[in-house]
Amino acid sequence: MNVSDALTTRITCRAFRPDPVPDNTVRAIIDKARFAPSGGNLQPWHLFVLTGNALNALLADIRETMVDTPRGQVPEYRIYPENLKDPYEARRFKCGEDMYATIDVTREDKKGRIAQFQRNFQFFGAPVGMFVYLDRTMVPPQWADVGIFLQSIMLLAREHGLHTCSQEAWAQWHGTVATHLNPPDSWMLFCGMGLGYMDEHAPINRLRTDRAAIDEIATFHS
Repeated sequence: MNVSDALTTRITCRAFRPDPVPDNTVRAIIDKARFAPSGGNLQPWHLFVLTGNALNALLADIRETMVDTPRGQVPEYRIYPENLKDPYEARRFKCGEDMYATIDVTREDKKGRIAQFQRNFQFFGAPVGMFVYLDRTMVPPQWADVGIFLQSIMLLAREHGLHTCSQEAWAQWHGTVATHLNPPDSWMLFCGMGLGYMDEHAPINRLRTDRAAIDEIATFHS
């Protein structure tokens, strides 16, 4: 698969098959992703990879904790700007509406929306769960480097016939996750990412988000 095909076939997968991903495939993806560029070659990321019993134990803990705190804990950082303006707010709103439409959950169906939101924290059934940390002393340029690293994993996953779901929402569960991973206090949970084989029959995976036209996002001077 070439890079163009990997980009255009990559989606945020929200329903995975339970089929396990071979350990050597997971390691091969990460081994290639470590060549992602970073300013000053800081490589400001650390990845925890969970499968099997380790993943199941974490997800069980999340399910139990979610009974009392259904929307999670206070996140490590603000995931979206406090006053998100257009066109960004309009794009975010439409993405959410289009996603819920695939599973026939209306805006008035609060229970249905909360139930779908909580599936985030089961990695949507992915057999591999990953957590990306970075040092708290890092600043926005290094956060961008982590994004490049994550994109590299996403594209390499497509090369292996796999899909991913990158989830900054996991920052809301940093406390519970830390009890399982024991990261240094100096590290901050940036996001989680599910990895596995996409459930082709799940309606939610039919979602294809809109993209701004090239002339909307780029200005050319010659």
